[in-house]
Amino acid sequence: MTVLSWRTPAGLTALGWVALLGAVPACAAAPSAAACAEWVRRLPNVKADVCAHADLQATAGRSVLGRPLFMRDVVAPDANVRVLVVGAMHGDELSSTSLALHWIQRAVEVPANAHWRFIPALNPDGLMMRPAKRVNANGVDLNRNFPTPHWERDAKRYWEKRTRKDPRRWPGPKPLSEPESRFLHDEMARFQPDLIVSIHAPYGVLDFDGPGTPPPKLGRLYLDRVGIFPGSLGHYGGVHKGMPVVTIELPSALRTPLDAEMRQMWLDLLRWMGEHLPAPVAKPSPLVAPPTVAPSPALPDAPRSRSHPLG
Repeated sequence: MTVLSWRTPAGLTALGWVALLGAVPACAAAPSAAACAEWVRRLPNVKADVCAHADLQATAGRSVLGRPLFMRDVVAPDANVRVLVVGAMHGDELSSTSLALHWIQRAVEVPANAHWRFIPALNPDGLMMRPAKRVNANGVDLNRNFPTPHWERDAKRYWEKRTRKDPRRWPGPKPLSEPESRFLHDEMARFQPDLIVSIHAPYGVLDFDGPGTPPPKLGRLYLDRVGIFPGSLGHYGGVHKGMPVVTIELPSALRTPLDAEMRQMWLDLLRWMGEHLPAPVAKPSPLVAPPTVAPSPALPDAPRSRSHPLG
């Protein structure tokens, strides 16, 4: 059975995706061990022990098709900065989840005075589609769905004029229309990170939005400030909310860098954090309990957005 509507540019609702993909697997509501079994079969350079040692915890967040959104906290004894790491905002960027899982182990070994919060796969539905999809199960590009100023005007105009209604970059019917973007939005408000690291692929560059001095490089990725988009995380978090956002664009969506390169990227990140993220003013300690995902309203007023084909 095929279910069609005009909800998305591709004409598919979440029910339509289910019709094409089949029922969501039973592991969608299972603990992290079952999710790991699914991810190990899907992700590049992720063996069972890497995922198991990540010790992922299911949060209250769910994807459109009901998959849990997993999280892992790694807290140094003397943590004085909070860092939020997000992978697979775009489901077809498989290497981004792989890197996040490998970095969890690095954080366990060298937490570097930080409270790390990892969300390895924000878009698990897109990740598990065959083939993997950039968009979520509603056909929405999550990196165009955040409540940047004047979203209702700018997001639609950008999609129509600059992308020529590319269905892979549809911003959705309204800001925070998707459970995955609402989850991350509310997690940012609750955790109040001093830094957000958003992992993407496959352009092989490093981007930065927000206040402060950007890292010049992480491993072999060099800084190339590509601008901001209506509804993007860099625009919302970095420019509008003042939370520095480092965007990593890995060279390949289907292959991770070599282990030594992933380690060097981690060390470069720690070095830059040590130089440019001094201990912030004390904040209330965030709970590690899973967050809620209630919708939040759009927020007004920020600098005018720029444009670039990446992101």
